[in-house]
Amino acid sequence: MREEVGDYLDLTVSNPTRAGIEYPKDLLDDLRDPRALTYEPSAMGLVQAREAVSRYYGGTVSPERILLTASTSEAYSFLFKLLCDPGDEALVPQPSYPLFEFLAALEGVTARPYRLFYDGRWSIDRIEVRPRTRAIVAVSPNNPTGSLADVAALREYGVPVIVDEVFADYAPPQVRFEDVFYLNGISKSCGLPQMKLGWIVFPREHREALELIADTYLSPSAPVQCAVASWLDRGPAFRRPILERCAANERWLRERLRGTPLTPLAIDGGWTVPIEIPRMSGEEDFVCESLERDGVLVQPGYFYDFPREAFIVVSLLTPPAILEAGMERIIAACR
Repeated sequence: MREEVGDYLDLTVSNPTRAGIEYPKDLLDDLRDPRALTYEPSAMGLVQAREAVSRYYGGTVSPERILLTASTSEAYSFLFKLLCDPGDEALVPQPSYPLFEFLAALEGVTARPYRLFYDGRWSIDRIEVRPRTRAIVAVSPNNPTGSLADVAALREYGVPVIVDEVFADYAPPQVRFEDVFYLNGISKSCGLPQMKLGWIVFPREHREALELIADTYLSPSAPVQCAVASWLDRGPAFRRPILERCAANERWLRERLRGTPLTPLAIDGGWTVPIEIPRMSGEEDFVCESLERDGVLVQPGYFYDFPREAFIVVSLLTPPAILEAGMERIIAACR
């Protein structure tokens, strides 16, 4: 349908390098570090890169508890290898980004959902831990709900907790626990998804096993590891235009939708906002009609396994002029 429509307003853009965000012209100069000309295999990642990640956390996390990966997806695969045997299960939030089922299945693991429910704020519903439950995954802030997870409550279930905090720099500070696995990376923290570097902050007792897993792959590239210290130091400058755009778009969206048939849900952070729409038709019909008739692309709630209809999800990274023009067409359609 996108090909047929041709020219349309895209309110789903989640790639900062495709969202009109301006990057420093000298950003790629950091990849010219001569140290990258020498191959120094390191299972955990180069020490200077792990020290840079430690500084990102204000020195509260030792480099000895940091493992570098090529991406957050790879970090999940490492942790499923570490914690699960084939046939085990990991509990994952729903609604959330539709990735866990695939990542878990590739490791022979079942991703069993636990529900988030909304009553003005998002909360975690009751969780059932079964004999083969090996981990609980939380995304905080979640994508697309923008909600923060109650990690302290999740720890009480007595199984390892994995917290995906890739959007943490776009939300209020959260408490971290030493017995929890944390995933992050420069994709969101620096707005550099193309540079492919993530990490795991892990409980100390798992170092030896994780080092064995990582040594089998040796995934992160030397140029990116050598450059990451500079990028993380410049992270606040990279994030500033993203934060400013998301904040301005959210303010405009909430003000503009007041008194309309559309209701934006409360979020604590992240780059997306779910919007409840009148249940005039199914979400898929609405989204298809919006694209074909009105030339506006949004995502339906069922993409993220919302428990009921009808919702659409829009990206706060969208250039403001496109977001405003697109939402005006959707408001008109709902009226």
